[in-house]
Amino acid sequence: MASEIRNAALWQDGRLKIDWVRHHMPLLNGLEKEFSETKPFAGLKVALSVHLESKTAYLCEVLAAGGAEMYVTGSNPLSTQDDVAAALAHEGLNVFAWYGATTEEYEAHIRRVLEIGPDIIIDDGGDLVSMMHSEFPELIPGVIGGCEETTTGIHRLIAMNNAGELKFPMMLVNNADCKHLFDNRYGTGQSVWDGINRTTNLIVSGKTVVVAGYGWCGKGVAMRAKGLGAQVIVTEIDPIKAMEAVMDGFSVMKMSQAASQGDIFVTVTGCDAVITVDDFKKMKDGAICCNAGHFDVEVDVAGLAEIAVEVKPARKNIVGYTLENGRKVYILAEGRLVNLAAGDGHPAEIMDMSFAIQALSARYLVQNSGDLDRTPGHMVIDIPSEIDSEVARRKLSDWGIEIDVLTPEQHEYLFGC
Repeated sequence: MASEIRNAALWQDGRLKIDWVRHHMPLLNGLEKEFSETKPFAGLKVALSVHLESKTAYLCEVLAAGGAEMYVTGSNPLSTQDDVAAALAHEGLNVFAWYGATTEEYEAHIRRVLEIGPDIIIDDGGDLVSMMHSEFPELIPGVIGGCEETTTGIHRLIAMNNAGELKFPMMLVNNADCKHLFDNRYGTGQSVWDGINRTTNLIVSGKTVVVAGYGWCGKGVAMRAKGLGAQVIVTEIDPIKAMEAVMDGFSVMKMSQAASQGDIFVTVTGCDAVITVDDFKKMKDGAICCNAGHFDVEVDVAGLAEIAVEVKPARKNIVGYTLENGRKVYILAEGRLVNLAAGDGHPAEIMDMSFAIQALSARYLVQNSGDLDRTPGHMVIDIPSEIDSEVARRKLSDWGIEIDVLTPEQHEYLFGC
């Protein structure tokens, strides 16, 4: 099957990016060596839809080293890096993705990686799983299971599972401690501000930043904004998370109140219509809005366009919307994931842990395929604690850190056996 990419001649630039992150991802280095020897995915087809940049590319190569026949696409039209896609295709992997894909092209690429009848699915946001169920139900019996990378995808999976509609087991990678405690907080916290800063070339210090959502991602974004010298306002719907934000030193209020105070707005909720037309009308001249949730529905860009009297590019990845009151509101990266659509995503060392969880979870599915519960309503699987612990131990070892171990007496004291 021929790959569908933008420009095959870019492969050398993509190769440099992959080699760079490979040097900074020791957990995947170790798994690549192990998988090369044990071939846990020999004879299996893996369909993968994750933001197609260098860290993801290296995960694909690690799985391929384990014997997997890889079929790869992106999970966001603006996060695919064409040189990285070219590098993977040059290595013989099957790649269907390019930057700036239309909705039709994006869906066609998803379709291409599913029509081959995958044994394992690795998803980021749930688009692979959704299309598999809607368009390829005849191929579902051949699916051993899959792994979901992000919060939004897990929400979709749980809804399908609760309705009895999910037809194969899915492992909730995002819920692993070595994923959400680090990737969501430290990875999102850094990469969001990398994307904002490189795109705007403006100072953060002294500004008021409004962070919508105080989950692990929101906590990371707020923490980094504070570190950059901003005053931080948090908006929330969960009273416990709102209380956490207050005790962490942040102001908490409704978005309708925060709209007139913020200089930079970052949505990290996984919900839709978080910043609305009514909010835009209250914003300061020059307010900047961006989104770090998976789908481009958190900031109502379409609604903003309808009330604007002028819309024009202000800078690469920035569009300015002039309102009737003369004020301008700027949207970064079309309201898509700002850390990937306007940046390189999470740091390599962070994705090393997340993708180690992915790789080990995929191996778990293969090793336990005969024992997986395929009863409707029981298709979601939490990451086993031993996988979390293995990743943590490998990471500590890479850092040269040793920790204490319970003595038999301490174990008996704590657990009674």
